[in-house]
Amino acid sequence: MKTLPLLLALASLALFAADTPPAAKVAVKAKAKAVNPAMLEIEDVAGLPRVLLIGDSISIGYTLSVRKALEGKVNVHRIPTNGGPTKTGTANLAKWLGTGKWDVIHFNFGLHDLRHMEDGKRQVEPTDYEANLRSLVADLKKTGAKLIFATTTPVPEGKLTPQRTFGDVATYNDIALKVMKENSVAIDDLNAAVAPDIAKLQNPHDVHYNAQGYEVLGQAVVKSLNAALAK
Repeated sequence: MKTLPLLLALASLALFAADTPPAAKVAVKAKAKAVNPAMLEIEDVAGLPRVLLIGDSISIGYTLSVRKALEGKVNVHRIPTNGGPTKTGTANLAKWLGTGKWDVIHFNFGLHDLRHMEDGKRQVEPTDYEANLRSLVADLKKTGAKLIFATTTPVPEGKLTPQRTFGDVATYNDIALKVMKENSVAIDDLNAAVAPDIAKLQNPHDVHYNAQGYEVLGQAVVKSLNAALAK
């Protein structure tokens, strides 16, 4: 019968598939993107203060530096994503805060808000930026944590991808500083921390930083956290 060889062949294929090591099967799939270690959850050390970092890719860049400097002294958490603009913050803040108690919350929004979109408008225009910040601060104050706002770091002049305008940083920082002053929120002036040596610390034609730049930013954050925890 011709069907018998066919059935035997199909059975052999099934056995081969079943015996194929999992690693071999995975090899045909796209390699999973490695998780940035700054995004990994940390396990609290009992008795130490709990700090939450909220911010965009700049904050992701200095997270490990801050954790290393405060190891054994502070449980330094961060949101598990890029915080993006203020409208993302207002939509996700409750989830980011969770149900645990925070001693200090260090936060920043601005660099994504002033980003130019395809229609030429900024992702969050100044008026909406102020309204969103006020909403965020009101909700953050309900946590009872000490609050620290980090100023938005410099945007270089010239063509960028995505496009941002050099002068907008001052405009958005002025708005943020007004809101924070009215609400007695401490300021961590990260803009001032890197501005004097920006050419040495920032990547060319980019809003991001090299290793030395993130270390400088991390040191500024540690100083502001220590000041808040000492009060």
